[in-house]
Amino acid sequence: MNPLLGGGRLTHIRFRKDRAVVTVTLVAFGLAATPSSGQPPPSALVNQGSEETLEAARTASPHTPESTYAYFRKDAEDFIAKAMQRVWGPARPHPEPPRMPWGDPNLQGYWSYAAYTPLERPDTLAGRPLYTPQEAIDVFQERVLTDASVDPATVHYDWTEFGMDNWQSPIRPNRRTSLIVDPPDGKLPALTPEGLERFREQQRRHTLESRSLAERCILGNEGPPYIPFTQNTGQSQILQTQDYVVLIIEENSDVRIVPLDGSAHLPANVRNWLGDSRGHWEGDTLVVETTNFQEKRKWEGSAGNMHLVERFTRVAADTLLYEATVTDPTTWEAPWSIEVPLPMMDPPGLFEFACHEQNYGLINVLRGARVRAAEYESELAK
Repeated sequence: MNPLLGGGRLTHIRFRKDRAVVTVTLVAFGLAATPSSGQPPPSALVNQGSEETLEAARTASPHTPESTYAYFRKDAEDFIAKAMQRVWGPARPHPEPPRMPWGDPNLQGYWSYAAYTPLERPDTLAGRPLYTPQEAIDVFQERVLTDASVDPATVHYDWTEFGMDNWQSPIRPNRRTSLIVDPPDGKLPALTPEGLERFREQQRRHTLESRSLAERCILGNEGPPYIPFTQNTGQSQILQTQDYVVLIIEENSDVRIVPLDGSAHLPANVRNWLGDSRGHWEGDTLVVETTNFQEKRKWEGSAGNMHLVERFTRVAADTLLYEATVTDPTTWEAPWSIEVPLPMMDPPGLFEFACHEQNYGLINVLRGARVRAAEYESELAK
């Protein structure tokens, strides 16, 4: 399992049932707490009978994925018809961007980081960085169907009911087969031995300190960089002046104020959760360099040593291209880069994000995790 795709994030397990593609949303805890026996229990925090429970819930439910999709079918079909008119591909020409009164490209607005494109290229698409336009449309249609068909056993938010599914955003088909564009194989570089050891130490367990910064309401989506891991990673706003660019993320209301005055980074001993960012223009692209990450901001094996370069380019009236390169030789054996086309959202764009769910829910999350860990200990003892 790729470290960036596990470690406690929401993992979507897809299966087919009566021709409809449905999604089960589970929590993947990665490496769990090590019991006193010293044996690493990769499944200690996972209900070993979960599949039987899910099937029982599906049997008891009066609804099916088909009946759910039927309710939203007209909206989903209209959305697909509109979205397929604009297939994203790296070769699309970039028109002259709109500009601020002082001449810089206008990046202001509300932008969505939602994506159906996987972080890494699937093995079945090895050697194929791009779909054909028709393939991109076909894959997009399938994923819209997945979103609009709710598995009755999914115990989570009904995103679609509240207009929060990816297909209810301005998301469009993408010819990219992975968000990772470098390395060329579309895969994350291997973790260094030091990075792998840290990654294992950072896995969510049954202690408060082991839970992620987003789960503890310290950060929003654990970015930057902004990678569309989960359903609600991605609403953002950009504000500009001649001297600053302000980057706002809806989740947990994270705000980054980026000076454009050429000033030096803060001293190395001054560390921030969101790092220390400095920006400059390269032609029509805003380049933001971020260092000085808080050492306690442990992110997928890294621990404050990350050097991040982000690039923001207005490539269409309603599209902002987000590119990011991550360099941390203490964590990954090579740098890696992603590309995410961000469609513009209509105002009001952002809503208040109150993190009460994690503040209060975390108590029961830990209670449940401790029960699972104790059950696993008991099974090992037998």
